Amino acid sequence: MKVKTILVSQPEPKIENSPYFDLQETLKVKIDFRPFIHVEGVTAKEIRQQKIDLENYSAIILTSRNSVDHFFRIAEEMRFKVPDTMKYFCQSEAVAYYLQKYVVYRKRKIYVGKRTFKELSPLIKKYKDEKFLLPTTDKVKPEVPETLDELGVNWRQATFYRTVISDLSDLANVYYDILVFFSPSGIESLFHNFPDFKQNNTRIAVFGNTTIKAVEEKGLRVDIAAPTPETPSMTMALKKYIEGVNKK
Repeated sequence: MKVKTILVSQPEPKIENSPYFDLQETLKVKIDFRPFIHVEGVTAKEIRQQKIDLENYSAIILTSRNSVDHFFRIAEEMRFKVPDTMKYFCQSEAVAYYLQKYVVYRKRKIYVGKRTFKELSPLIKKYKDEKFLLPTTDKVKPEVPETLDELGVNWRQATFYRTVISDLSDLANVYYDILVFFSPSGIESLFHNFPDFKQNNTRIAVFGNTTIKAVEEKGLRVDIAAPTPETPSMTMALKKYIEGVNKK
């Protein structure tokens, strides 16, 4: 069956040259964006209840832009002046670049991984005498705490924000040829909003092994998977699939 419509379970990209827009134009398909989950920050009071004192830490591990936003939000709410000596360990260049929203980049000690958390770990190990704080969501990938424990560093995790299921009730009678998911939370949201969801002819595209597992556990069929050596990004995987089915 040909593909005409796609729903991506994420916010619409803010950049004009997003590959999704290229995909839409070159393949003449309609792509809608809708976050199936969103984050809500916890209060400074809840941080204190977790027995977190920001003054006790000399290094911050930042795994996403959300962790950057909520660390500095809490610091402001607690009237904590982040010292210039604070070290920042960013999982990727995108996170490090986003950090510039809050700090003068060239004047700070910022260490950047390549993409995955494992790739950041040698930098963390190099500074094993620091006291690390990991500001995260309430749903953390297991590899993050596991890696830090393996490194044997002095670290503490704290929930600075929560992943919350979005209300999708307005989509009840809307049909898409492809649904695109990036996390198990997105699948959880789908079934929370639509407990009787049946896949039928809807194609499901997923990114990452944990998301594939979540789809299969719900008895659904994975039609498009990324990353693979041939299609390292979701847009590349979508393009390959759509070109294959639309030319038939």
